[in-house]
Amino acid sequence: MPRPLPAPRGSTRGARTATRTVLRTTVAAAAAALVVGAAVAIPAQAASTLKEAATAAGKDIGFALDPNRLSESAYKNIADTEFTLVVAENAMKWDATEPSQNSFSYGAGDQVASYAASTGKELYGHTLVWHSQLPGWVNNLSGTALQSAMTNHVTNVANHFEGKVTSWDVVNEAFADGGGRRQDSPFQQKLGDGYIETAFRAARAADPTAQLCINDYNVESVNAKSTSMYNLVKDFKARGVPIDCVGFQAHLIVGQVPGDLRQNLQRFADLGVDVRITELDIRMQTPSDATKLATQAADYKKVVQACLQVTRCQGVTVWGITDKYSWVPDTFPGQGAALVWDNSYAKKPAHAAVLEAFGATPTPTPTTPNPTPTTPNPTPTTPTPTPTNPPGAGCQVTYGVNQWNTGFTANVSVKNTSSSAVNGWALTFTFPSGQTVTQAWSSTVTQSGAQVTLRNAAWNGSIPAGGSTQLGFNGSHTGTNATPTGFALNGTPCSVA
Repeated sequence: MPRPLPAPRGSTRGARTATRTVLRTTVAAAAAALVVGAAVAIPAQAASTLKEAATAAGKDIGFALDPNRLSESAYKNIADTEFTLVVAENAMKWDATEPSQNSFSYGAGDQVASYAASTGKELYGHTLVWHSQLPGWVNNLSGTALQSAMTNHVTNVANHFEGKVTSWDVVNEAFADGGGRRQDSPFQQKLGDGYIETAFRAARAADPTAQLCINDYNVESVNAKSTSMYNLVKDFKARGVPIDCVGFQAHLIVGQVPGDLRQNLQRFADLGVDVRITELDIRMQTPSDATKLATQAADYKKVVQACLQVTRCQGVTVWGITDKYSWVPDTFPGQGAALVWDNSYAKKPAHAAVLEAFGATPTPTPTTPNPTPTTPNPTPTTPTPTPTNPPGAGCQVTYGVNQWNTGFTANVSVKNTSSSAVNGWALTFTFPSGQTVTQAWSSTVTQSGAQVTLRNAAWNGSIPAGGSTQLGFNGSHTGTNATPTGFALNGTPCSVA
């Protein structure tokens, strides 16, 4: 969880959505309601904004808001047009809402709530109980005094935003990276394991209709930490402790999206809770370059695709809008460029990749005007030259696969080992076991029998000398899923790492 530096129970998602629509209609301006209605009507392939594409795909796309930034026209324009959900970056945390004991301050939080209502966005609450960003007076309490203060805080904040917030991160970052409970939390130290249940029960009593979630980082893959959280959710569901959803923060590093992200989301969903990517950003060593940005775009797409593959995944929220205000550089020196818009509010390749993940077909801005065809014909008026490798070209392919039953996800890295850039590429290979590609990202796919061709997307056609590009696809198999053979880049055979 970044620092400032750093429906009723048992209802279906459809019923919750209907309930939320009523809430929004009550608090939002009529114009905002019309905007929401218009977004629903736009087909996925025609979408040009994340909001349109996600709505067509039936998912949320959210962002973390600092209301002080809304005075910047570029910031506000993106916030208004690109997202369906908003979460307060800091305005609803304990230090902001109860700086002195039993003295509550909702000014910034109310700004976020008003913004959500006026723009027809879903409001996600963050966070009621967290060991960080606590005012000093909380740390000075212990025993029944601390438990009473925690219950009082949850009750007051949830009551204040009842009817506005549709979901709450009730408890945030309760687990240790190696598994088990986080021992540096004053709640864990002084109240023991039971504090989480106490917080959830207080939240349910305060707001019976909001979804109640637990949220954490480094839980995106199946590991000791996520398994500790899984066991808590399983126990809560078995004993009737109110819990409706699980948040996976997803503060990731370029090239390190967990290969089992989808499976991990699914195992939590199988417990009977909704899941959500809550704080997505994908950082890199700065400065950025074309190769890093292409990898980042592919990674954003993988995360969105993982959510789309899990029915109970409600959507994806990015932790901010622009690299200009990202928490990453202050917390991880030398790293940054983690968001979808750069410091100047220009869209990065990740924007097109997320659109593609949701099913849209981004249209790149042409460098020169295109002639208007005289007859409907998909063939360009000037033939596009077949991509070719430069003299002395070479390539190396790394192929990784994660499979289950009769399906699989393949992640492919293509390295240009030549001394010249490749501009426009087609990667070909042969499936030896009758596999079929069902969906590709960071590329367009054609398949004829066992022969597969993956061509570059609009934004990743250049591979610099010594550089790499990442792509991937989902596929099906009939029980045998052998590695493809005969990899070639623009007709030149590639070695396999």
